[in-house]
Amino acid sequence: MDSAEPKTTETAATAAEPTKLRADARRNRDKLIEVAAVVFPQKGVETSLEDIARQAGVGIGTLYRHFPTREHLVEVVYRRELESLAAAARELAEKHSPDVALEEWMRRFVGYIATKRGMSNSLRILMTSNSSLFAEGFGNMRGALDSLLKTASQQGYIRSDMDTADVMHALASIYSIPDSPEWRDRSLRLIGLLMDGLRAGK
Repeated sequence: MDSAEPKTTETAATAAEPTKLRADARRNRDKLIEVAAVVFPQKGVETSLEDIARQAGVGIGTLYRHFPTREHLVEVVYRRELESLAAAARELAEKHSPDVALEEWMRRFVGYIATKRGMSNSLRILMTSNSSLFAEGFGNMRGALDSLLKTASQQGYIRSDMDTADVMHALASIYSIPDSPEWRDRSLRLIGLLMDGLRAGK
């Protein structure tokens, strides 16, 4: 634990973005979130908050003004990952053919899993205080995947007998792959195998 970190058991009941921040304060907050989103998957959620603040170019006091506890920062990063993943489905569908959009979204899902693995300890704490975050996030993810699958199926890019729940379970199983230097490469290979199965017999 960081020596400067407040001794508190408070968890983040909500992490809605403040609406009344000066432009410089908002930039600082956004930078802290961006750095944490990179550091947590790499080093784990217990990484030094002072290090996150230093990489963001702010003082530790600034970090605590925006995020009073570690769990507040974890929740905001996790929420941002969920929102980005849902938004990516729409963006990819506009830029690519349905099968390519689906595969690229699933590859981004690997990035989401990496972030979740890096924050697992704090996410378990959050589950007891803000379970609606996870229910809402899962619903949004499943909705995004369902939309991509249906479009690809209806346009003949993948097989028509697929089930969104089955594909979601297959993607979620990536989380169980042992942590190792090859974890991401192995996960992406599994995405390729999953897409081969979805395209087969279409």
